[in-house]
Amino acid sequence: MTELLIFLSTFVSVFALGFQSLNVNSGRYLAAIFTSFMIGAGHLCLYRYLPEASLSQNLAYLIGGPFGIVSSMWAHRRVFARVRAE
Repeated sequence: MTELLIFLSTFVSVFALGFQSLNVNSGRYLAAIFTSFMIGAGHLCLYRYLPEASLSQNLAYLIGGPFGIVSSMWAHRRVFARVRAE
């Protein structure tokens, strides 16, 4: 169960960091504010579980990052393509 929480926390943190970067580069102030809260929430959970992580928990941490960043890039393109189309 802890592995899942660590994976999800890493996924959320990296997803939000990637989304945040794309928002800042695009000048999307309101979206950048929202993603800052997502980054903080993901990090709070990581601070709780990572200090005493086992091997499987460390692997969950490492796997969450790549999934998070690729998902972020995909989602940002889809979300703001709809905004541009409207």
